[in-house]
Amino acid sequence: MRNTYIKSVSHFVLVLAFVFGFTFFFACKSKNENKTQDTQINLDELLHARYAKLLHYELDSMAFPRSFSNDDKVIKKVPSKDWCSGFFPGNLWQIYKLTGNEAFKKRAQQWTTFVEKEKFNDRTHDMGFKVFCSFGQGLSVNPNNQDYKDIIVKSAQTLSTRFDENIGSIRSWDHHADIWQFPVIIDNMMNLELLFEATKISGDSLYHNIAVKHANTTMKNHFRTDDSTWHVLDYDTITGQVRARVTHQGFDDNSAWARGQGWAINGYTMAYRYTKDERFLNRAVATANFFINHKNLPKDGIPYWDFDNPDIPNVSRDASAAAIVASGLVELYGYTNNEDYLKYSKKVISTLKSQEYILPKEVDIPFVLDHSFGDWSKRSEMDEPIVYGDYYFLETLLKLKKLD
Repeated sequence: MRNTYIKSVSHFVLVLAFVFGFTFFFACKSKNENKTQDTQINLDELLHARYAKLLHYELDSMAFPRSFSNDDKVIKKVPSKDWCSGFFPGNLWQIYKLTGNEAFKKRAQQWTTFVEKEKFNDRTHDMGFKVFCSFGQGLSVNPNNQDYKDIIVKSAQTLSTRFDENIGSIRSWDHHADIWQFPVIIDNMMNLELLFEATKISGDSLYHNIAVKHANTTMKNHFRTDDSTWHVLDYDTITGQVRARVTHQGFDDNSAWARGQGWAINGYTMAYRYTKDERFLNRAVATANFFINHKNLPKDGIPYWDFDNPDIPNVSRDASAAAIVASGLVELYGYTNNEDYLKYSKKVISTLKSQEYILPKEVDIPFVLDHSFGDWSKRSEMDEPIVYGDYYFLETLLKLKKLD
């Protein structure tokens, strides 16, 4: 009888333990799930609070917001001739796509209008950044807007005047004429989208052909054997040959400047989209692999501003470089089915959608993210909110949304 009693009590205790443990497990699981869900809701609320800061920024055709000094607490404002002017209206267009809020569309139209005069500016290679990031985004929302189409084509005509047939490239800068004869920077790959689109709109193959020639010349001369890229190449205007391979914004001439790698990855992925030239796809893949497999890339996916800075890890990260690469790799995943590319892009978005990178609600400036890195050569915009960091972050969100 005693043994039977003990067995009954033991069985009862085990049942209680199981029930309690089962209940405790699911209570904890539910609590953790709710905590994760609450955190996500809070971050989404914070993100939408940041969007509102862009919407309420005062209209001023001479004051496109470019960056914010965390030290001086001052917004850097620029006119439309600045290479960054197109990003702010582009951000508004993209927020409209993400939210469907007509107020952002209206504001985007107003800011985009301020960029139009740049279609005549032949003193810059950044026509794509300025015009296509604004009017191009607008055209994707309003595909029958003939005015936007005409502005894009006229801008492409203007940009084409900077192309040199002998060299096979579009000239980047006109400054430092005492040092460089014909400088071409890797960033220039991003401006080719304007030319490709101008051919689609107009039917004139001139713009497409110039874009392809520039991409070919850059692919031939701009890359190292490890698949990283130099920032600046200087060409001889007589012979068309390379005079020098240097940097202007990287740590030194032989370092891998993080944002430059992003321009290359994104630029050649885009070039493949328009041409289906396998060489462009292979170029994007090789540099993407260099980037995501680099020994100095932190686990959260946000690179140091230069992969070869000797002070790593005690140097600034660059959220903008991460976003540029993430945007390119979502598209590159679509062409290659390489899960590593999609995994990287999602990891970057997960990192950037955190309180470490999203600016607090109470900070009243027209930006979304902190911790982008600007120009080392001028010691400016280092570890600050910068408008193009927001642009490629939003672009990546849209690409992932479309993919899902």
